[in-house]
Amino acid sequence: MSATSTLTGQALQASRAALSAALADQTIPDDEELLEPGEIQEVDMQAQAEGIKTVFSDPANFNVKHPLYSPWTLWFDSPATKGRNMPQTPVSAFPQTPIPQTPGVAAAQGWMEDIKRVISFDSVEEFWGLYNNIIPPSQLPQKANYYLFKEGIIPAWEDEANKLGGKWSIQLPKDKNRANVDKMWLYTMLAAIGETFDPSPTLTGGSGSASLITGVIVSTRPQFYRLSIWTRLAPTEEDAGLRERIEGVGKHFKMSVLGYPEGARLAGPLATEVEFLSHKDSEKKGKAKKLVV
Repeated sequence: MSATSTLTGQALQASRAALSAALADQTIPDDEELLEPGEIQEVDMQAQAEGIKTVFSDPANFNVKHPLYSPWTLWFDSPATKGRNMPQTPVSAFPQTPIPQTPGVAAAQGWMEDIKRVISFDSVEEFWGLYNNIIPPSQLPQKANYYLFKEGIIPAWEDEANKLGGKWSIQLPKDKNRANVDKMWLYTMLAAIGETFDPSPTLTGGSGSASLITGVIVSTRPQFYRLSIWTRLAPTEEDAGLRERIEGVGKHFKMSVLGYPEGARLAGPLATEVEFLSHKDSEKKGKAKKLVV
């Protein structure tokens, strides 16, 4: 990453929003000299501002860390790398981290043995450090997957945070989207860590219900890519408010993140619409009912 940002659109907007919010919380230390009663401390605001180095102004020597709303963990798996070298990541030489023992996860243990925990992070700077040091989806081997999930949640249906939920997903033909998939995955991650898919809990200072989003996934297959947004709940006929929130996630994914018009029809050879399917329906035999935006 260079000192001058090359990000455009939602990526730059989301990053700068996170930085601006964090900078607003910066406090200026008290002067070492004691003030006389009634004396007002003079602060050189220009000097203070000049001393702040963000990841945008100085990528190598920044001195401000901007926390995310939630910590996140990146996982990876690929048949081509099982038991062998990991992708080029900052922590690829470290041994695999033990799988978190969350309730209901026992059934997923066998499958999780092949998924490697890459790294956890909780700041804007750590995210960009990770992103700039891993292989992009367009260069991954076939049948490889990146899973970016909130810390403490494993990328398995059986996790307590996932078992009642589902996923929004889109399938994209590889030959037509090889040049776009890396940008789409970046914007998907930024929307997840920036909490823009389901912003209502963060707007209420965490006093509302928990965010619907548990994680996002990109998968490479011989002829297509798949992007997925996992939610902790699935829509029901009885809860119109929940259905509206989940539909809002799908619409934000389609229009704001992927950049498609609201009424665009995307299905075709090896391609799907942006569609939602609960994890329970995914396990059923036969054609399950899907929600499409």
